[in-house]
Amino acid sequence: MSAQHKPGRKEFFGGCPHDCPDTCAMIFEVEDGKLVGVRGNKEHPMTRGGLCVKLKDYERRHYHPDRLLYPMRRTGPKGSKQFERFSWDEALDEITTRWKAIIKEYGPQAIIPYSYLGHQGLVHGLNGGDAFFNRLGATVCERTFCGEGSCTAWLLTVGPTAGVDPESYIHSKYIVIWACNSMSTNLHHWHIVQDAQKKGARVVVIDAYKSRTARQADWHICPKPGTDGALAMALINSIIDQALVDKDYVEKFTIGYKELAKRARTRTPEWAEKITGVSAEDIRTLARALATQQPVAIRMGVALERHYGGGQTIRAVTCIPALTGAWRHVGGGITQFPVWEHPYKFDVICRPDWIPEGTRVVSNLQIGRALTGETPLDPPIMSMMCWNSNPVTQAPEADKIVKGLMREDLFLVSAEHFISDTASYADIVLPASMGAEMEDIILSWGHLYLTYNTRCVESPGEAISNNEIFRRLAARMGFEDERLQWSDSECLENFIDWNAPACDGIDLDYLRKHGYARLNVGTKDDRCPHKEGKFPTPSGKCEFKIEGAKNFVAGPFRQMYEGFQPGEPLDSLPDYVPSRERPETNPELAKKYPLNIVSPKSHGFLNSCYANMEHKIRGQGEQFVLINAADAGPRSIKDGDKVRIYNDRGGFEGDARVTDDVNPGVVVATLGYWRQLTRGTVNIISSAEFADMGHAPSFSDNLVEVELAG
Repeated sequence: MSAQHKPGRKEFFGGCPHDCPDTCAMIFEVEDGKLVGVRGNKEHPMTRGGLCVKLKDYERRHYHPDRLLYPMRRTGPKGSKQFERFSWDEALDEITTRWKAIIKEYGPQAIIPYSYLGHQGLVHGLNGGDAFFNRLGATVCERTFCGEGSCTAWLLTVGPTAGVDPESYIHSKYIVIWACNSMSTNLHHWHIVQDAQKKGARVVVIDAYKSRTARQADWHICPKPGTDGALAMALINSIIDQALVDKDYVEKFTIGYKELAKRARTRTPEWAEKITGVSAEDIRTLARALATQQPVAIRMGVALERHYGGGQTIRAVTCIPALTGAWRHVGGGITQFPVWEHPYKFDVICRPDWIPEGTRVVSNLQIGRALTGETPLDPPIMSMMCWNSNPVTQAPEADKIVKGLMREDLFLVSAEHFISDTASYADIVLPASMGAEMEDIILSWGHLYLTYNTRCVESPGEAISNNEIFRRLAARMGFEDERLQWSDSECLENFIDWNAPACDGIDLDYLRKHGYARLNVGTKDDRCPHKEGKFPTPSGKCEFKIEGAKNFVAGPFRQMYEGFQPGEPLDSLPDYVPSRERPETNPELAKKYPLNIVSPKSHGFLNSCYANMEHKIRGQGEQFVLINAADAGPRSIKDGDKVRIYNDRGGFEGDARVTDDVNPGVVVATLGYWRQLTRGTVNIISSAEFADMGHAPSFSDNLVEVELAG
């Protein structure tokens, strides 16, 4: 008898809450009030009943023996993980008493919220506490971990469009996956790509190392880290030089072609070969295929933004489908984030109108600099509340973050499932509910479906949802605003524009009954949004050239940005912008630290989620570092040796894997490993400097050295 037919076992619709584009539709299996199993919903057209290795035994995370069950107060030194249980009333009273005292002495901006996508729900996720902290008048924490540089470049070029429907790739004849390890981070789109491949589509992966996905491609193109912009500009040059431009499409539906062609004139394949390491012949071959093998689809990964010139790189790549006319075809064009066509009401979710005029903004990427006083702040940050995030593991310059969290005068509150690396420094830790214990709709940034999550079991111990935590804090602070009193269901009724055309025929009751719904934006077989232009840009066209756009560094962090001053205009045209930390662009630094490091997502973890579970660690393996034999040999490093990877920002250790999956001069170490369980984590060496657009991170713009440990 299958699990779903066992007597007494009930089934409920669920949605994976993790930071992943797939947002899998799931079935929760509940018996005697306890979550006993989880499986994929086979009816969902996109996720099709499959779950990744992270999620397939989700119930084990719910009932893990280390799960936080009660409010805890620190009793030992910060970082010692010494806590004692106390009541919710005591916890809420202490938090609000401390906050009121801080506000009285320093003002509300001495308090900062810190969250990210540890949960992707509209109610309990990234923005779940924004309305509360905006009402409080706290410092605004600018969250630019992932996608903001990409989004800035995308919006400048084609506007808020979902682009190619991920499901429409089944119709593509030529597919380029650029800086995305789909098998580990976008599994359900990879299934569609494979189906297209079986029908004859050619699959090209462009990535700086031989990832799982690159191994399955028909062609792996391997540029040096941070040089994708040069490759993209050379492709534009070659498309023009080989007379492969769709002149009719360009004339009718684009702006700035003449200027782009002039800019690209000197960006030849030979020029790019010297920068990227990709042969000029290969560049011309790829350019010819992009123009002639229609429908051609490009799937861009977030990693494409993660170096200094990342924004300009994405602008260049985004121009290519308009040059070739790929947008004319179902399954032709480019995909960034389909989230642009989801009718979420972020003004209601976040209440930005409650932010007092003049409130400062602090970057979550540079929180270590803010907490340590490296960037002077007036008032200083005296309290931080962290939920849905683990910055000690996930944010750059991690040693600075630890130093800041060790301050005895910093009051840290953490809402968590476990005593994570960050929570170990907290003064108060609050037990938070997990997926099957909360009602929500899970945001998707990878497909065109709304996904409902049922509250079908009670939280163990005294854990409560994030939304309930903020409701209780609001009441203790005396905030009587209706928005801060809404139940989870009331939030869902108000957080989505149910009257939008995309929601025609869809409401909350429909989702409760069916578990998911595709937005009304066309089907995978007919969706061709820009066949006749109609880009949601000011001109209605794809804008190769922009006028008057400016980048801006907010708040007190403007002096930390090296590259341009606040308000400096962006380049009107895309181009290659070199990375800060490459041997070719920073030879003095390369004398000390000659190797570029790339730090992709781990296959077995979801950021740092699951990295504390023994069976997930066994599946993923201990922290490792991929290194080419040409670099290992001179350092006397053999396969399996313990090595130290370091630069001026710090260092971590891992097991050497000597392999030709990386080229000479490049090492790879995946992220997510917990600092308290390993010999450091990769973000210790990561710079907190911004990329060129959107305050994006520069996780792939770092030089290191590798040596035998000890």
